Amino acid sequence: MIFQTLKSNKGNLIKGPLLLSPEVFNDERGFFYESWNQEKFNNVVGSQVSFSQDNVSFSKKSVLRGMHYQITPNPQSKLVRCVNGEIYDVAVDLRKNSPNFGEWISVILNSENKLQLWIPEGFAHGFLSLREKNLVNYKASGYWDSKCEKTLNWNDKAINISWPLEYLNNNDLIISEKDKLGKSFDELITNNDIFL
Repeated sequence: MIFQTLKSNKGNLIKGPLLLSPEVFNDERGFFYESWNQEKFNNVVGSQVSFSQDNVSFSKKSVLRGMHYQITPNPQSKLVRCVNGEIYDVAVDLRKNSPNFGEWISVILNSENKLQLWIPEGFAHGFLSLREKNLVNYKASGYWDSKCEKTLNWNDKAINISWPLEYLNNNDLIISEKDKLGKSFDELITNNDIFL
């Protein structure tokens, strides 16, 4: 497993998230790779991470999901991969004491590159579906808790995520009502719905 740290929208390295690349074995039959290994993963992230649930999301082209996260006492980390299709995956640093507070990272995850994005606690997460059919699988630490779940507005002006809308060929974004009601960055700070 090869990993790399990521730069934020402001060009700064952000401590925490990692882009993971598996070793893929190709031959005339197809390919094989190890998508998950607890020991290797813990060595890469430098801590003992226990995942509580696996989630699967299917999205049509132009679906935007996010920006979701859970606060204390039940925060979640996520290990995200796109097993079919392609997504533009984004994580926003909501750790108040981080030098990168309010900055974001983005990566393209697809079935060809087989990359996975590790998003530790303290980040909001979302993605834009870029192909007709997109199947996303992610492991989550901790269990979903509606009382701790928060949503950052996907197009918040203070965060200013550069969504690649040119991929959509003038199709309208498809966003859930819940995600349309996401809070602004300033509201989340005012409500103390961030990570201290």
